[in-house]
Amino acid sequence: MLVTVLHTSALSMMLTDAFETMVALTESICWKMVEKAVDSAGIGLVIYQKPVSNSCYEEHKERIIPLCHQKDRNKISWYTPLDSCLLPLSAAGSLSDHNWPTHWPVRLSSKPPSLSMEPSAEKLFYEDSKYWSALVSDVYLNGLGIDWLRIRNVIDMNAGYGGFAAALIGQPLWVMNVVPVDGPDTLPVIFDRGLIGVYHDWCEAFSTYPRTYDILHSSNLFGNLTQRCDIVYVVVEMDRILRPGGWILVQDNMEIINKINPLLQSLHWETSLHEGLLLVGRKGFWRPTDAGSSR
Repeated sequence: MLVTVLHTSALSMMLTDAFETMVALTESICWKMVEKAVDSAGIGLVIYQKPVSNSCYEEHKERIIPLCHQKDRNKISWYTPLDSCLLPLSAAGSLSDHNWPTHWPVRLSSKPPSLSMEPSAEKLFYEDSKYWSALVSDVYLNGLGIDWLRIRNVIDMNAGYGGFAAALIGQPLWVMNVVPVDGPDTLPVIFDRGLIGVYHDWCEAFSTYPRTYDILHSSNLFGNLTQRCDIVYVVVEMDRILRPGGWILVQDNMEIINKINPLLQSLHWETSLHEGLLLVGRKGFWRPTDAGSSR
């Protein structure tokens, strides 16, 4: 659905040149106007519905916007110019012809339609889900001293198939699943599972307010990052978006952990190593004081 809100004084004011252009454009790509209304304050609402196939579009003699070529469908997700073409949909016209995810909550643990058809990919998906289910249950929820009832906002910095978020589904919190742009594109799988997520390059700032998140979780993220940017900048960004009293959980090799740990301690974080595999850090309320200011 596309919802457009227009500020108008009357219904006739909606038929401006801009609105007429939008109507013509949506009709040309077979989007259906399903609702149009204006309230007493003059605020207009228009709701469009996207078609489920290209059958209508292919019947048009004049195509204002062309269909994209197959080679254009696998572009990278970061710093890609906007396309002026439409991605092809199913040639058939019924919803049953689409490989939609199953209903919630079954879709959380069933095979995602967007998963590769390779048997190895399906096996990897289920192994990932099983791994995170056991680790979250046995270690994260019970072995780290975290009061999960006080946790609301979580980031999984290298979400993979979303197994970490799926394992936390019984907790009263939400997880932002981040798919790094230099790794495998697993965001469609995350969406198919009914989870939320975004692409991001962790060598850049994450678009959020300071002190937004209660937990930052990272699994095997930093190895690739250190090839492209200084790990100091990533740690500083993590400090920025984590609230005081919040936690980071870093699962990585010892070389990476030995680089991150002193950086966190220099920021007066409390850190510990759980079973030699998981770096656990808790942010305090310390902040550096300006050299020129009085204490």
